[in-house]
Amino acid sequence: MSATTPPARPAPRTAAPASLGRLGSLAERLESPVTTYYLLVGATALLVVIGLVMVLSASSVTSYKETHSSYTVFLNQLRFAVIGVVGAVLASRQPVRRWRRAAPFLLIGATLLQATVFSPLGVSVLGNRNWIRIGGMQLQPSEFAKIALILFGATVLSSKRRRLGEFKHAVVPLVFPASFVLIGLVLAGHDLGTGMVLLAIVAGMLFAAGVPARMFALAGGGAALLTLVMVVTSANRMRRISSWIGGGCTDPNGACWQTIHGQYALADGGWWGVGLGASREKWQWLPEAHNDFIFAIIGEELGLPGTLVVIGLFAVIAVACYRLVLRSDDFFTRVATAGVMVWILGQAVINIGAVIGLLPVIGVPLPLVSSGGSALVTTLFALGMLVSFARNEPGCREALAARPGVVRRSLAVVPLGRRSRS
Repeated sequence: MSATTPPARPAPRTAAPASLGRLGSLAERLESPVTTYYLLVGATALLVVIGLVMVLSASSVTSYKETHSSYTVFLNQLRFAVIGVVGAVLASRQPVRRWRRAAPFLLIGATLLQATVFSPLGVSVLGNRNWIRIGGMQLQPSEFAKIALILFGATVLSSKRRRLGEFKHAVVPLVFPASFVLIGLVLAGHDLGTGMVLLAIVAGMLFAAGVPARMFALAGGGAALLTLVMVVTSANRMRRISSWIGGGCTDPNGACWQTIHGQYALADGGWWGVGLGASREKWQWLPEAHNDFIFAIIGEELGLPGTLVVIGLFAVIAVACYRLVLRSDDFFTRVATAGVMVWILGQAVINIGAVIGLLPVIGVPLPLVSSGGSALVTTLFALGMLVSFARNEPGCREALAARPGVVRRSLAVVPLGRRSRS
């Protein structure tokens, strides 16, 4: 090569497509240690807000008829939402060791509280004796039993994790006597829906703990037999199950009334809904419009986008719980997270399935959305507990501490004062 020959130019670099850059940025954000934390907080907050708005809309007619005010049910729900948010914030600051220590005491307290439904404090609602009235306030003890059972189950299974392959260690004391007594008290009050949710919670924790499959077959057979007995011994449940199995309603003015009008609401909403507050079914046509069948009102007023947003937010909670189970190094955290995940998502599936006709109506509310103070407070508290677990993910606490707060970022751009004019 001659000395005067210029050197060859390097080949120009090809710029990466902008779409690939965005995908890479999104993947990095999803792998961030704070992703689970923000998914839980964001989805929970949005579901609570949607629930409050829809409770106000769905209950306005019934509330005005009963109390001469369209805001009575809404204000009651708002009060419990504030209590629940405070409880969630407090729960999110608790260390894991404190949850372990509190588990047996919470289980004893929840069992005693559930037993009080058979005392003079007990109240029957729609045939279920699963409520107590204290000082003018009505509470559902079985909602607190869910948290107690999850914490007790996670504590027991984490302490026996090396011996869960043995039947007696997998069953005692979680299944018997703890779950047996607690679920038995719930079923004695004729609340089949809550009993099924509690059974699902126990099964979910045992599955997450790695209990052998043969034990699930035995437990599943027993649960199916118990459910059959509860259905056969109740004329109301038999009518609901018969109409569901038959594929249609032979008595539209009886057991099928609620199911038919729930589907009417979804059909009236169509693609885009009739508009917020413009529901027709809430005018005394659809029973429990602000409670068990609030999803039908969401579909009627907000259409398909409204229902998909609610389902999508529950999917976000599912993803956050799944991430927490996979990324956590603590066995107790993984089992407790699985229990809460089964609780919230199981109730959502049962509720939505009943509204759209895929499942029989068994009276299970939609978490964070349906009206009900006890359910809202306990669900928010459980999600606050998951947030405390998420804060203990590797690197999450340090990342949250390194980020300036919203207030500090806002104050940083506010001038301290005007300069004095000369």
